[in-house]
Amino acid sequence: MNTKSHMPLTNSLICFIFLSSFVYGQLDYKYYDATCPNLTKIVRYGIWSAISNETRMAASLLRLHFHDCFVNGCDGSVLLDDTSTFTGEKNASANRNSARGFEVIDTIKANVEKACPSTVSCADILTLAAREAIYLTGGPYWSVSLGRRDSLTASQSAANAQIPSPFEPLENITAKFVSKGLDVKDVVVLSGSHTIGFAQCFTFKQRLFDFDGSGNPDPTLDSSLLGNLRSVCPNQSDSDSNLAPLDAVTINKFDNVYFKNLMNNSGLLQSDQALMNDNNTASMVSTYSKYPYLFSKAFAASMVKLTNLGVLTGQDGEIRKNCRLVN
Repeated sequence: MNTKSHMPLTNSLICFIFLSSFVYGQLDYKYYDATCPNLTKIVRYGIWSAISNETRMAASLLRLHFHDCFVNGCDGSVLLDDTSTFTGEKNASANRNSARGFEVIDTIKANVEKACPSTVSCADILTLAAREAIYLTGGPYWSVSLGRRDSLTASQSAANAQIPSPFEPLENITAKFVSKGLDVKDVVVLSGSHTIGFAQCFTFKQRLFDFDGSGNPDPTLDSSLLGNLRSVCPNQSDSDSNLAPLDAVTINKFDNVYFKNLMNNSGLLQSDQALMNDNNTASMVSTYSKYPYLFSKAFAASMVKLTNLGVLTGQDGEIRKNCRLVN
């Protein structure tokens, strides 16, 4: 009888041990605790230094991480330079002349290599860099599970096909998120990252001068914002690369003002303002505009989902010594 009474406990223990080893074989919060204990400090200092030098870099690093994860998973593929055997992602339409922060990751990687040679993947460094960039600009902090390995290749065609574009309708953007195992809530919440950063004029100029081929501005765009944007982005091709803040109210602070802007018809990108044209997404925008805590909590949760997409673990991939090159 005693034996029987202990059987469920024994089975539970076996299950726990199996699951623990399974989780460890995938990603683990303590993955580098023994092999690179100062990893988080090294990354945080690198990000702090980069943002101190240029506040815009926080948004650039978050975007770089997002673009990495959306193309075949969070595997550091976006960091690879082109080679004779593959055309990488840096010159894909979403990244060409806009993806930034490669040198910041290079510097952090070099410092990590000094402390812990051939131990930490570029994919993990980029994942931690994005978390630190958000945290250091006033956003939420979340635990990052580690143990990603780096890809052995990259794909420009995959980047062109998989990364959402600000020129796409909301249905297309949502479909791309769903194809990755994300959902409509993640679309709204992760769009909230546009509370920091800048966009080049060509990504929204049509709204200022020729909305839907009408020859007129987007009628939903706030008139004072329209005037300001037209001064930054005059209707000529040489203004295409000029920059405007995605959130002109609190430019460098990670907060919920992005959602307040949407409520006031002051979203910069058409894909942002489109969140107000759907009852479901508009309801979420309204909630996050009123309750910053709910947005912070939801953003952290969506980032955890994003950072676990398609990761390479175990014997897959490699630990690159240089983030730009396969070993």
